[in-house]
Amino acid sequence: MSAKLSQFALSLTVETAFTVLAAARKLKAAGKDVVELEIGDSPFESTASAKASGIEAIQANMTHYCPSPGLPEFRQAAADFVKEEFQIPATAANVIAAPGAKVFEQYFCEAFLNPGDSVLVFSPYFPTYIPNIQRRQANIVFSALQQSNEFRPSVDDIEKFLNEADNPRAIFMNSPHNPTGGVTTEEDLRNIADLIRGKDVAVFSDEPYCHMVWRGRHRSLLEQPGMMDQCVAAYTFSKSYSMSGWRLGFAVTGEAIADAIGKMINTTLSCTPPIVQLAGMNALKRDHAERDQQMALFRDKVTLLANGLNGIEGFHTLDPQATFYVFPNVMPVCNKLGITSHGLALYLLEGADDDFGVACLGGECFGEAGAGFLRFSCAEPNERLQQAIDFIPKALSRTDRVAAFLEANPKFVLKQPYSA
Repeated sequence: MSAKLSQFALSLTVETAFTVLAAARKLKAAGKDVVELEIGDSPFESTASAKASGIEAIQANMTHYCPSPGLPEFRQAAADFVKEEFQIPATAANVIAAPGAKVFEQYFCEAFLNPGDSVLVFSPYFPTYIPNIQRRQANIVFSALQQSNEFRPSVDDIEKFLNEADNPRAIFMNSPHNPTGGVTTEEDLRNIADLIRGKDVAVFSDEPYCHMVWRGRHRSLLEQPGMMDQCVAAYTFSKSYSMSGWRLGFAVTGEAIADAIGKMINTTLSCTPPIVQLAGMNALKRDHAERDQQMALFRDKVTLLANGLNGIEGFHTLDPQATFYVFPNVMPVCNKLGITSHGLALYLLEGADDDFGVACLGGECFGEAGAGFLRFSCAEPNERLQQAIDFIPKALSRTDRVAAFLEANPKFVLKQPYSA
């Protein structure tokens, strides 16, 4: 008899982008031409100083343990970076290094949540928020983001959460926002800070797309007075410096919280590889120009895709504000074809054509509030983005293939029409 898995392990949900990625790669291996717009990865090379510094660090034998919170020089460089670019009053003691930003979701929950506490999550949401909250047996309260409000978080919903939820303890925020591309404004952040300041409430501020703001600059809750001891802001090198495979990120927070998270890293990961930290440190110091050039290319990509999708009947997306995602409302198309939005996404990949497909995600992969939307990443060459735009109207016109896809996949039949 084998040992039984825990209820948590049995109920664990995952990031659907990787599931669709696996399906797309399987089809490509079988000879199908697939434009991959499902995964949030950069199509560019890691920046020059990152690559050179990584090689130098290996040659210098920087291949052993280092302090669990991170190399002192990395922590100082990260503090200087957020102070200079985002006006966050950080010192090295406020910074913790880790393999990417995602792991800080777990550490934040372990730092602040007890069973029965309530956590506010804005939906659509990044999928791994939920299992990390569930690890702590906390209660999730959802607030729906609206396209009509540019997918900005509702301050009224935060106030309601603080006044009505059982043991309101934490808020998950993400700006610039994945999957919608929405941006929380400076006014929003000031109002949120005024609501929670001095209360026993912590905020996880997920900020991987801090250099992908297409109007103005990135704003962080940590800019607001008094927020350092109530907020953990997470950053990654995956997007800005095209270093997703290096697995490097860092968090900025109050010293006592940083110390606690450092202990969590000590008892789980031991440390983040020094060679990776040194590569990231020098990317922060030397690769501003290359980073900004790549960000400009991303802006062109997202504009191309948004404009192209808005030209398709039944698609409506906002003008790009941030990130390299486009999140069109496709409810009219889904209602007409009788298919769910994730069903539509998989139809474009698997069912619309034998030789060509487009991989994207249904909005419900990011929570109930995403139903009726699609998420497209822009991580392909521009000519491939145009191929996808040109293909989609043809795919939608093939109603016989839609019917065949739904007959083979009845779980994607839309039972009730979407309503905005």
